[in-house]
Amino acid sequence: MPRSWFCREILRALSMSAMLLSACTGGRAQSGPSPLDGPLTIQAQGSFFVGGHDVHSDTLSTLPAYAPSGTVSVDQMYVRYQVPADVAGRPALVLIHGCCLTGKSWETTPDGRSGWDDYLLRKGYPVYVIDQAWRGRSAGNIAAIDAVKTGKAPLDQLPTVFAAGHEPAWAIFRFGPEYPKVFPGMQYPLEAQAEFWKQMVPDWAADLPTPNPTVPALSTLAKRIGPAVLVSHSQAGIYPFQVAAAGRDGVAGIVALEPGACPAPTDDMAPYKGLPILVLFGDYVDQSPRWAPRLALCRQFVAAANAAGGKAELVLLPDVGIHGNSHMMMQDRNSHEVADWMAGWIEHHVPRHM
Repeated sequence: MPRSWFCREILRALSMSAMLLSACTGGRAQSGPSPLDGPLTIQAQGSFFVGGHDVHSDTLSTLPAYAPSGTVSVDQMYVRYQVPADVAGRPALVLIHGCCLTGKSWETTPDGRSGWDDYLLRKGYPVYVIDQAWRGRSAGNIAAIDAVKTGKAPLDQLPTVFAAGHEPAWAIFRFGPEYPKVFPGMQYPLEAQAEFWKQMVPDWAADLPTPNPTVPALSTLAKRIGPAVLVSHSQAGIYPFQVAAAGRDGVAGIVALEPGACPAPTDDMAPYKGLPILVLFGDYVDQSPRWAPRLALCRQFVAAANAAGGKAELVLLPDVGIHGNSHMMMQDRNSHEVADWMAGWIEHHVPRHM
């Protein structure tokens, strides 16, 4: 049998094996361990604060061991970052959590899987995770509380602080239409939900000015680390748009995950001209009286922005073949699939820099 025929048959068999392997792995080459597994190599990590200012108060304490008068720093924003060894011109991603939560939203999922902060880092993006001003490690100012407690201010000047109970939060986060019903095929790992409830903290946002102090802090951060894509969630969804409206220095794009609000279609659209913008929603939105109207308003914004020369896009995950996502898509069982899709969008729409 001719040697050339034998060689062709071997090559044909190898080619067929490669095609079958590609079909089984979604087209990804499987030559050795995936860069998304195993040891992680980074060039830098750390934390810092941006923004903030000092205020003097005479109502800092009601405890005898601590003086009531003094100066405190307020409105600062905590930032934790990691930079991969090979950035290759990719923009930094700033992950901005939503209502009643902290930067923990993006860290290890309640059921122990890699969170977006680590997963996107492994995909080659510098990742910056923040705690909103007056939330988590970004401390607030308790002077107004002590002023009322000591009789130096009237009762109606107590700050408006709220916490989301498990039962009403169930529908807000779209685990189901109401507690304890579950949407069919919903992807949130309810077996680990107790760990999610532990992530929730008191929320001061209703008592803070507009824009929230987080917004100018994000602007400062973008100028410092940019180009950056501001990736916001829920309550924080409007913040990147407010940053861009004040100035786009350092802002390479916006990804708003189920924003609590989009800019009104009657607002000035000039700040968004030519800026890559993705508004992303999960599943069951049309079944939620809270989120369906917000989706409709965001559609109006995207249409208005594009009519003014924008590069905005609104996507529902079911429309791209990703199903069952709750409001907490970064923690759902298919969170890596969502992150992959989002990273693909960023790669396609946000130019790399040199």
